[in-house]
Amino acid sequence: MNNRMNKNVRNWLILATLIVIAILATLWATSTFWVPPFPYPWRHPGEPPYEIPGDIEFFYTAQTVVSTINLTLSIFLLLIYASIYRKTRSEFTIGLIIFSVVLLLHALTSIPLVHHAFGYGGLGLGPFAMLPDLFTLGALAVLLYLSVKY
Repeated sequence: MNNRMNKNVRNWLILATLIVIAILATLWATSTFWVPPFPYPWRHPGEPPYEIPGDIEFFYTAQTVVSTINLTLSIFLLLIYASIYRKTRSEFTIGLIIFSVVLLLHALTSIPLVHHAFGYGGLGLGPFAMLPDLFTLGALAVLLYLSVKY
């Protein structure tokens, strides 16, 4: 009974953390001004600077939120798998730990604000830049569900 209650508390804590992270990532992404870091060579000297379409900002914001949630899910998975490894010492769990570290690094490097912080940016691919992160989100959600359930 006590173990079941601890799992429920852990599940609610994970969900609450994900909601808070999503809100903070949205605020972080919407407060950042997206400017491509490179000059446009095709622009003539008297021509006004290129305007960034508004939907690009939405896609960057959505990708930032999804990538940050992926990062949080990867951290939770890493902690759960490390806890399982301490109990079982299974080689399969080592593989899961490595897999979750790779997903964590993927999530960290796919956040558009990280790209922007290092001076890389641009117009991107619109919704197609966000699709891999959505698929990763689905895979991480399934892994987390299975890890928490069993």
